[in-house]
Amino acid sequence: MGRFFSGVLATLVALAAAAFVAVWFGFVPARADAPPPALETWAAHRALDATIDREQPQPPYPYGPVTDATLAAGAKLYMANCSVCHGSGVGEASNVARGLYVRAPQFARHGVDDDPAGETYWKIEHGIRFTGMPSYAGTLGEEQIWQIAYFLKNGTETGTVKMPAAAEKAWMSPHGD
Repeated sequence: MGRFFSGVLATLVALAAAAFVAVWFGFVPARADAPPPALETWAAHRALDATIDREQPQPPYPYGPVTDATLAAGAKLYMANCSVCHGSGVGEASNVARGLYVRAPQFARHGVDDDPAGETYWKIEHGIRFTGMPSYAGTLGEEQIWQIAYFLKNGTETGTVKMPAAAEKAWMSPHGD
């Protein structure tokens, strides 16, 4: 039995050494313009999904009910903080968005209105490691983050939901005016 455990231990040490050598000598891709390896993609998605499932706020959410003023405030905050990567209701992805290693979803085409608002809130508050998605916990207040989450929940994908005029004006403006 001791030989079995010694063999397992030797195998684990060899795998750890091989991983160290691969990282140390640059055999693990570090370029932002190369597709991620399948194992990296799987691990990142699995870890993110499990963390969000465990930590996202659950209903009832604060700062409700959602009003036209809430959505308009969320749209303006979105345009000021998020649109450079995630786009607006007009135009193509920015150069910043096109250069990100993990492509940021363009919400005019691929909205998050089918995600729970708590999940979107969590992503904005905490950010997503190893992507370009920063944490806004230190720069936006809780209510502001909820305003953005409510705006995104209530239909940014082109043609899905009619949003209030002030929110739509900000969403359809290249500068969020």
